Amino acid sequence: MATINLQTEKSGFNSSSQTNNLPVNVNWPERMASITVGVRLLSGGIRKLTSHPIRNLILTLAGGYLLYRGLTGNCPLYSRLNRRGIKNTPSNINIRKMLIVDKPRRSVYAFWRQLKNLPLFMTHLSKIKEIDEKRSHWEIKIPGNVAKIGWDVDIITDEPGHEVAWRSVPDSLVDTTGKVEFSDTPGNDGTIIEVTISYKPPKNNVVSMAAKLLSPVFEKLVKDDVARFKEYAESNMLTHTTSK
Repeated sequence: MATINLQTEKSGFNSSSQTNNLPVNVNWPERMASITVGVRLLSGGIRKLTSHPIRNLILTLAGGYLLYRGLTGNCPLYSRLNRRGIKNTPSNINIRKMLIVDKPRRSVYAFWRQLKNLPLFMTHLSKIKEIDEKRSHWEIKIPGNVAKIGWDVDIITDEPGHEVAWRSVPDSLVDTTGKVEFSDTPGNDGTIIEVTISYKPPKNNVVSMAAKLLSPVFEKLVKDDVARFKEYAESNMLTHTTSK
């Protein structure tokens, strides 16, 4: 789980203060965090720009924006929303996807039921460790490897062969839910999968700040990961991953 400690002097937050004629609407702890995360994103994005141009261009722009708001104390987004500092609330990420996989329904269900299998095709997940039959520990990585975030998840619905659903435990750093429903295709020679996944932003102020700016990148990553399951399932036969 990512932890970032910032030591700053106590400083009053005055929305009417000015820096180079710009309204200062970001407090000092958040400015320091912006600079730290911004430098890392900016340097990483520029260094890898030629390998993945679109993704790293987005990271570079996000890094530049963070660095700007940290150095000036002015956040144009906060000004536009007429809010102050960490009170700004980012949007949730909600993914809905239907896939048809050329594999038997019960085999596909058995694969998803073991949540530890998900990082095999979901690149945004660093790892999932099963604690017991119902609970597991998840870790995700924010795009650009800014930080890793961990929390525990409980399986809340388990209908063998038909549905599996999970939810993060109360007071988790990340509030997430997921549900996968399985049904036979006409002819019973494949499986229709309906996937619903929701992420709410991290509660940690520093990590949340990066997540807010990178949420479009993260949302696309999760969508691509879900879509990748069809290719993974049909090429790996779902045989070597369904045994405990």
